[in-house]
Amino acid sequence: MGRTSVFAMNASRAAAVVLEERSDDPDWLDAFTDSLERRRSGRNLKRILAVWGLSQSEAGRRFGVSRQAVAKWLSDGIPIDRAEDVAQLSAATDLLVRYIRRDRIPAVVRRPISAAGDASLLDLLAAGRHREILTMCRAMFDFAGVHG
Repeated sequence: MGRTSVFAMNASRAAAVVLEERSDDPDWLDAFTDSLERRRSGRNLKRILAVWGLSQSEAGRRFGVSRQAVAKWLSDGIPIDRAEDVAQLSAATDLLVRYIRRDRIPAVVRRPISAAGDASLLDLLAAGRHREILTMCRAMFDFAGVHG
């Protein structure tokens, strides 16, 4: 099937066509799905960088990779070995966006947190403590634990 005809269809119909044409090749379908999910993960990272106010260069420094690696992640998707880290950051970003004005988030992620030994969320990112970032964000917004 030609490229144009698949793109002219709605997403549901295009998926049905791909599945129909490749139903005899489950390995190809798995690889296609993995590739699609990886590319979508780049969009997740783009949102994180925008919300946290990070350039590709700063993100690279915080992740311990080059700016070019971050650019590749944005276009081609997150490498498998970094997927969980980015998922943790995405969940933390969701909390920040929900409870803090968006224009204040870049300052919040740079502010030292006493419960993290005066490290900021960005310091935790640079130290590879991604799970702890989500834990700290959850603690920040644990309003049930606040007593009047």
